[in-house]
Amino acid sequence: MHLRPPSIDHGVVSAVWAVGLGLFILLGLVAVGLSLATAVIFAAVAAGAIFLFVRLRGEDDLRA
Repeated sequence: MHLRPPSIDHGVVSAVWAVGLGLFILLGLVAVGLSLATAVIFAAVAAGAIFLFVRLRGEDDLRA
């Protein structure tokens, strides 16, 4: 019996990547001295771009 991980929709995976990396960017910008308001804006824009990139380019092609 082979156990397989559950199937997770690619949109959910894209959102998880976007939130994780957006939070990483936010914390990094605050750590280097950027104001929180500016860091939130930059992190939100970056998270949106990451979501779109992973959503459009991140899925493996199915083999025939």
